[in-house]
Amino acid sequence: MSTNFRPPNLALATVGLSLATFMQVLDTTIANVSLPTIAGNLGVSSNQSTWVITSFAVSNAIALPLTGFLTRRFGEVKLFVWATLLFSLASFLCGIAQSMSMLILFRAIQGAVAGPMYPITQSLLISIYPPAKRGMALALLAMVTVVAPIAGPILGGLITDNYSWPWIFFINVPIGIFASMVVANQMKGRPEVTERPKVDYIGLITLIIGVGALQIVLDKGNDEDWFSSQFIVITSIIAAIGLAVFLIWELTDKDPIVNLRLFRHRNFAMGTLALVLAYAAFFAIGLLVPQWLQRNVGYTSTWAGFAAAPLGILPVILTPFVGRYAHKFDLRVLASGAFIVMGATCFLRSEFYLEVDFYHVAMVQLLQGLGVALFFMPVLSILLSDLKPNEIASGSGLATFLRTLGGSFAASLTTYLWERRAVVHHAQLSEHITAFDPTAQAAIQQMGHGDTQLAAAQINQMITQQGFQLSFNEVFHILGWIFIALVFVVWLAKPPFGAKAGPEAAGH
Repeated sequence: MSTNFRPPNLALATVGLSLATFMQVLDTTIANVSLPTIAGNLGVSSNQSTWVITSFAVSNAIALPLTGFLTRRFGEVKLFVWATLLFSLASFLCGIAQSMSMLILFRAIQGAVAGPMYPITQSLLISIYPPAKRGMALALLAMVTVVAPIAGPILGGLITDNYSWPWIFFINVPIGIFASMVVANQMKGRPEVTERPKVDYIGLITLIIGVGALQIVLDKGNDEDWFSSQFIVITSIIAAIGLAVFLIWELTDKDPIVNLRLFRHRNFAMGTLALVLAYAAFFAIGLLVPQWLQRNVGYTSTWAGFAAAPLGILPVILTPFVGRYAHKFDLRVLASGAFIVMGATCFLRSEFYLEVDFYHVAMVQLLQGLGVALFFMPVLSILLSDLKPNEIASGSGLATFLRTLGGSFAASLTTYLWERRAVVHHAQLSEHITAFDPTAQAAIQQMGHGDTQLAAAQINQMITQQGFQLSFNEVFHILGWIFIALVFVVWLAKPPFGAKAGPEAAGH
């Protein structure tokens, strides 16, 4: 397939593709802060309302690895345009949903049609930019990937507080229609080779069962107290069997629905490993910092959002420079720099305490933005560098799927670890407060003004807070070492990368 096609207006085509992707990535987080309002309006418990997030995540995770198969069948442009239009329709249906079951169904549809949008954007941007400017296209996409999840909760909170929750879905409709019309118009003459690959039904069914069950386990594990819940045990067994059959079948089938053989490419394998682990750690930071600010430091959700927001400043400022000049450097050096900066910010957070001020929290977020600005584009370039042009959509879909799954694992594991270690620290700190310790007794008398029950409750609350703080520090210490370890992983990839990667990677 020739990739020499250039749209009539490259800037407009880029805007159309980026807008659709921004909208889709934004939707993964925008509903999070609105869940209590949605639950109240539709008359369900807050526990039931989390299915609004889970249904989107499950169907999105299933659809992502199918991108390669779908592009072979329908072509990249047609699939992108239809996925974006269907996403707009599903968003409208979410907004007019009259019951929780309807909303969950429409969110599942929204997640499924969103699946191919990000990988195809990546593939189309690479194909319409000349080899020397591909870094710029990937850097732009990286900025969208970073800024959209940060903007999601802030935008979701503002819309829900000032208008009503359906508008978090309605705003997608005009954006989606505009983006799909622009892309359809700009990509009109692009040559596309489609085929009719046989449908690998066993691969498809085991993918749906295995990935669907695994995503439900990861999303619901903490709520259900993991393996003390029969539901989680049964779902985990289904996930394990489904995924085992899926992997064996896909690696032995002649025409698999998900091309796992892409991992034969060294750079794709190492780049994807670095992307998945780094994104999982990055996702854990994004989840833990706002929760800690609200639960431990007493911030409102709005102020927690403002404290976390500086993370997006440097990626926005530096993206054009990273895109323009990155190809002059060994991309492994840039990625290593990103991991060292992100590791350093984790070690800085591991020194935080309950009285830490807004300025310090925001400054560490700002510094982390430097690492994020240098992370996505080099790692994406490395993992795509040794794929053939007709493998890019499949490879991007597979890498994005594993990245998403990594984020789900990180969300479950960090929340679990934070809460469990807090319980351990609470028990250790409580051991020192006994009726036989004169210092403890004096403190109880002073705090409660003679009311020992009031004093005991106050001390217990303080110990709980300190327990969570110590646990928070421990989790960030672990995350810091994960980033440092990734420096070694990225050096297992071999040049050339990106524009220097020769005719095969350049797509000629």
